[in-house]
Amino acid sequence: MSKYAQPEEYGLADLLCCAASREVADHEIVFVGTGLPMVAIMLAQKTHAPSLKLIFEAGTLDGRPPELPTSVGDARCEMGASRSSGLSDAFGVAQRGLVDLGFLGGAEVDLFGNVNTTCIGDYLNPELRLTGSGGNPDINSFAGRTVFIMVHEKRRFVENVSYITSPGWRVKKWPGGAFVHRRELYGSAFRGGPSAVISTAGVFRFDEESGRMYLDTCHPGKSPAEIRDLCQFDLDISRVAGETAVPTREELRIIHDVLDPDEIFIPKVKSR
Repeated sequence: MSKYAQPEEYGLADLLCCAASREVADHEIVFVGTGLPMVAIMLAQKTHAPSLKLIFEAGTLDGRPPELPTSVGDARCEMGASRSSGLSDAFGVAQRGLVDLGFLGGAEVDLFGNVNTTCIGDYLNPELRLTGSGGNPDINSFAGRTVFIMVHEKRRFVENVSYITSPGWRVKKWPGGAFVHRRELYGSAFRGGPSAVISTAGVFRFDEESGRMYLDTCHPGKSPAEIRDLCQFDLDISRVAGETAVPTREELRIIHDVLDPDEIFIPKVKSR
């Protein structure tokens, strides 16, 4: 029997979780918020990255909960932790440049990885007011690299986001307003930037010199041309490496039998 699951054995949330988990390397310090990223990081911790150091956004450092917390403020985040403090300590670690990877979400993303979680339309008279920044811009600016997990819709992958909550690889330099590379804008504070966007259609990465997004892998059943048509900008599909690796049966077992048996974040497919 193959170690990889068959299509009927996993759902889209499983695929995203496993793809996100594989972005983590062992021994890294990872900053994570509530939701699917939390499941992904704990999956990495129980598989290929047992020595990663996990920071929950509410202030728990090096947490090792045996079961999935329902949020970053859940008391279970403190289990096995080196330190249980608060937001000041957690973001202080990030500000000192000690965080290797941050996991974030977004409502809109553009060609250069600028992400919006603030509003759709004009800021003073928006069509839709979103949840706001939270720790998004801080984690994105302080971490060595960031990974965004998003629903893929054409209205979300836009030429220019309505509002830059978290800066990408090319951002406006004020007061002139010209777009410049993130490295120039940040100067000595530059540590990196967005490294991947994992959407419900594929995995996207960024050319570090031009800052432009390109398609790395397509999720099973999606074609590069189809994914390009789901973007409002001219997505580079010349560097596609193939299909996104599907979950293994062991990863599914850990997700559904160990981490999230109550289906708080990831529902089980009916065939399980």
